Amino acid sequence: MTLTRPSLAAVAGFRGWRALRHRNYRLFFAGQLVSLVGTWMQSVAQGWLVLQLTGDPFWLGVVAAAQFGPVLLLGLFGGLIADGLPKRRTLVVTQTIAMILALALFGLTVTGAVQVGHIVILALLLGCVNAIDMPTRQAFAVEMVGREDIGNAVALNSAIFNGARVLGPAIAGLTIGATDISVAFLVNGISFLAVIVAYLAMDERALASPPRLARPTTVGGVVADLAEGLHYVRTTPIVLLSVLVIGLVATFGMNFSVIIPALARDVLRVGATGYGFLMAATGVGSFTVAIAIAFGRRSRPALIGLGGAALGVAELLLAASGSYGISLIAMFIVGLGGIGMAATGNTTIQLHVPDHLRGRVMSVYTTVFAGSTPIGGLVVGALASAYGVPAAIAVGGAASLLAGLVGYAWYRRIRAASHAATTPSAGLATHAAAGLATHAAAGLATPPGWAPTPATPTGLSAPVPVDRADAAAPEVARRSSARG
Repeated sequence: MTLTRPSLAAVAGFRGWRALRHRNYRLFFAGQLVSLVGTWMQSVAQGWLVLQLTGDPFWLGVVAAAQFGPVLLLGLFGGLIADGLPKRRTLVVTQTIAMILALALFGLTVTGAVQVGHIVILALLLGCVNAIDMPTRQAFAVEMVGREDIGNAVALNSAIFNGARVLGPAIAGLTIGATDISVAFLVNGISFLAVIVAYLAMDERALASPPRLARPTTVGGVVADLAEGLHYVRTTPIVLLSVLVIGLVATFGMNFSVIIPALARDVLRVGATGYGFLMAATGVGSFTVAIAIAFGRRSRPALIGLGGAALGVAELLLAASGSYGISLIAMFIVGLGGIGMAATGNTTIQLHVPDHLRGRVMSVYTTVFAGSTPIGGLVVGALASAYGVPAAIAVGGAASLLAGLVGYAWYRRIRAASHAATTPSAGLATHAAAGLATHAAAGLATPPGWAPTPATPTGLSAPVPVDRADAAAPEVARRSSARG
């Protein structure tokens, strides 16, 4: 039966799917889902291939560092490109280059010529592409759906990313066991066509067009533009909280995945298929929490710290278990905590950043999130090589638990200070002035965790609570999900 226009509107009318009422976003959603299944297939197959070629988990960290090092070093400049160039056209170019790199890896593997050095070089080139692609794609979301639906679009992006995270690893594990590992790289290369066609089919007239950053003509201009984005992050407490907690947990906790091939083969002894299902278990947890966020009524920034802490506890369980069944449960919880933290942090930032800074601020997010891998991947790989895989996972789990608990306490302090600043009293003006003075003394340029709105009749700024930003955000913005 053919869906009519009212049918589509009815589907999009459900709160959890409202971003799908935009045709351009529906194209993006479908294209990304297909392409991301291929991405996760290659991620699993690449790790298994590196372990086959070297037998040393340290090389898993080296490849991860090569792939994400450019994001760490060039991600902020990618944000400048995102703010200065047409985003849709930029994404067509980056996805086309990524497709060529995947097909090159397929060619090397199917001919038997592949060496670990080839994988490192191709990973490095893909990292350079992602340094531009990731912040641009994050910033493009609001152009597809507008400010009203950006929170839902962010959650749905996370849902398709993690839905693919369930399918891709499971398919890759079965493919490696039944055919040849090169097939996973071929499927990934072909899958890029789906998202490229989706971008080309979009109606450019329906895209919102935020102010475009004038291209700086001097080194000083580039530095000034970068500094403007960094200053916003540093002086906006809830954004700074999101960036720091996610950066710490991503560095020490989320990079444990680079040694999961070694955990599957050497500790749990389950082979390629078992490895694929371990990664799929993380995807199930991630997809579950992403859907819950999509259908939620409001953003809950407390999940930034609590999600990081949950991830840490799950990794400690994973390190101690030695059982495949318990490991599957632990990986499921890792997915819940990690994406609960990352998706909430991404949404929180998108809801507060002004349009003209969006690319640069989101490049800070992608730099600390994906750019943490060169550091964390090498550390985890070295620890696994020297002390064993369980010890490396335990160190990351303990660090994540600590960072998550500190982040949660910090958020409670921000929220309490914000509520205190808006509590009515007999001497309201005096009370507010004293509260602002307290915040200033604490080094906070604005009342922590609040997005200011125009002055009220009393002359005082009326802040909007973070937890209700998606219901009343005057400066709301957008976002998308990451892709490797």
